Amino acid sequence: MPVIRAFIAIELPLEIHQRLDQVISQLKQRLGETAIRWVPAENIHLTLKFLGDVSEANLEMLRKILQAESSGYPNFEISVGGLGAYPNAHNPRVVWVGVEAPSDLNNLQRAIETATERLGYTKEERPFSPHLTLGRVSRNATPRDAHLIGEVLETYKVGFLGAAHIDTVHLFKSDLKPTGSVYTKMYTAPLKG
Repeated sequence: MPVIRAFIAIELPLEIHQRLDQVISQLKQRLGETAIRWVPAENIHLTLKFLGDVSEANLEMLRKILQAESSGYPNFEISVGGLGAYPNAHNPRVVWVGVEAPSDLNNLQRAIETATERLGYTKEERPFSPHLTLGRVSRNATPRDAHLIGEVLETYKVGFLGAAHIDTVHLFKSDLKPTGSVYTKMYTAPLKG
């Protein structure tokens, strides 16, 4: 049976994508050719659940889960800004911009996590921490690279980049191409408004 790579996420408005692109450009200037694989700004989204390989037979169930869970939560606003790294600036693996949101976002994410786990998708062990991934530090990064990235993250400040009104959640398909990942929206579920 055919499988696709899929995830559930919130899409961001164009203005925030443009501001994230500016942040990535400025970080590239400061870091030079450091071992970071940057995410194209148009691909940045707020992931609620990475599903991984999904059987096409499960797509209808996932659509129903997304519709049922999303309809239980009101629209909300998120605020984007701040810069950091996971697990931390001294040992950076993922470079991110922060997201502030009301508890509705965490509750929605938890509901989606629980419902997809019942369908057999692995539960995320780490607690949900809303963020937008800008780049991933390569496994080949040297300790010197990590030190430079940490220094830049501690000195380069990213303020408020914008707010977004969230009224939908999406199921995306991810196709890995030689030029990078291509995301296709497969289903959109409205929040209850």
